[in-house]
Amino acid sequence: MKPLEQILADDKVVPLEVLEKACENGNKTRRSGTSLILALRRAGVGGSRIAAAVSRAFDLPLASLDDQPNLPVLPDRLSANFLKENSVLPLSEGKDGLRLAVADPGDRFVVEAVRIASGLPVALAVSALEDIETGLERLYGPGKSALERIVEDIGGAEPDNGSAAEDDIEHLKDAALEAPVIRLVNQIISDAVQQRASDIHIEPFRDSLKVRYRIDGLLQEISPPPLRLARVIISRIKILAGLNIAERRLPQDGRVRLRVSGRQLDLRVSSLPTTHGESVVIRLLDDSSATQELPSLGLLPHDEGIFRRNLKAPYGMIIVTGPTGSGKTTTLGAALRLLNEPHRKILTAEDPIEYQIPGINQVQVKPAIGMTFANALRAFVRQDPDVIMVGEMRDGETAEMAVHAALTGHLLLTTLHTNNAAGAITRLVDMGVDSFLIASTLRLLIGQRLVRVLCPECSRSVKAGPQILEEFRRAGLTVAPDGFAIFEPVGCDSCQGNGFIGRKAIFELLEVDETIQRLITPGVTTNALQRAARDNGMTTMLQDGLEKCRQGVTTIEEVRRVTEDM
Repeated sequence: MKPLEQILADDKVVPLEVLEKACENGNKTRRSGTSLILALRRAGVGGSRIAAAVSRAFDLPLASLDDQPNLPVLPDRLSANFLKENSVLPLSEGKDGLRLAVADPGDRFVVEAVRIASGLPVALAVSALEDIETGLERLYGPGKSALERIVEDIGGAEPDNGSAAEDDIEHLKDAALEAPVIRLVNQIISDAVQQRASDIHIEPFRDSLKVRYRIDGLLQEISPPPLRLARVIISRIKILAGLNIAERRLPQDGRVRLRVSGRQLDLRVSSLPTTHGESVVIRLLDDSSATQELPSLGLLPHDEGIFRRNLKAPYGMIIVTGPTGSGKTTTLGAALRLLNEPHRKILTAEDPIEYQIPGINQVQVKPAIGMTFANALRAFVRQDPDVIMVGEMRDGETAEMAVHAALTGHLLLTTLHTNNAAGAITRLVDMGVDSFLIASTLRLLIGQRLVRVLCPECSRSVKAGPQILEEFRRAGLTVAPDGFAIFEPVGCDSCQGNGFIGRKAIFELLEVDETIQRLITPGVTTNALQRAARDNGMTTMLQDGLEKCRQGVTTIEEVRRVTEDM
């Protein structure tokens, strides 16, 4: 009998890099798939295809939504709380015993507990975790969320925002250290992690408290705690991050490392005074996300080859461009992991250091004490490095230092905020860097944006209409005479009704060859550089995005959304 991970790999149910990461994070045994299934779910993979693989691995029948009962089975013996906590669903009771739907048949403890509680032999059937949860909610009711139950436990003792007790710092500190408030904040963070959020926004207004999660790049509002708890929630978060809870007039920044749902997280906390109280944003950085390798970025094979070739260069500059939140740090991190070998000395200057990479010397920039990017670069060149990474070139001084470092035998990686790859050249010229130095040092420019990825469980294919076919032709892509299919979001339990799970980057890679070098002059325009790069065969971000639409990765609307300003 093949183990579960072998079936998943052989049938290509899960991309290999996702499976390897889930196996590593799951720390599973050969036969029990509990941790592997949970790890895959945390990675955004689940549904009927996983259930089918589990069914084959354990040689058990499948159970779908159609097999679920209309009424609870043995409700007097099997408690709803137990079933929900362990994600198992009784399907039927008969002369042969109890038929039980499970997501992981290898969890023998739960199966034995059901056998003892029911007093019947148990026959297992495999069902998708999402189907089991749907059935439990339908049969036993959704009940109150964990967040709502905790708020109910806290009760109404906390003061309103306008009461005199609001200014009592000791009272706030004591309240923030009480168990119910600690549980409430932990639950907000835990829910965000389960929903794959990258940020948590906690915002007090005149009549309400808003809590929003940024999921796949878009903010989504959740059911918030009452406004009366705003102060103690924010105080608890500030205590966690080592901030001063008595200081409410100035912005503050802090960080804390926590283990949530078995995952090590780095939380970056930012507080900001507003009219109705302090607004807090928590950035959730997952250590497991820091292990992304170059093949998993989503580059076209030709573009990945260009990237790898330039990373082998002994000196020169590679710049990744794009707006804030476009995945530049992830791309640079993947490049550094490829370069991170014993024979190379790698130094990075970052603000902040988002992911710690073993074997690389990472420096936190602190402008308040004079540790700027430019000063860090001055120190780096005296440390005998082979590779230097500068988190961002924010000013002309840093740009000048970076160019000179690249000229003196170092491979330098950095980022710029520009709309496309060609815009990095004109930005450097605007910063005062001599054009001949730019032409001498630049090797590769990478422009990128993030698009949401269609849920593989529910996306549906549709025939591309005439307007879409024309859009492909205008972008310079070939279109077969009979057209092709594209994909649309639908929404299901796996994607929480959004139709999307996760994000992928779309890229354009501009390699600086002799043609581009000749164009780098003080008066050069971005459009001229972009045209020359396209004539040289560069795949633009729009073309890359449209190809990913054709492959079923994302939608036309997503590509339009992120490329409309280009």
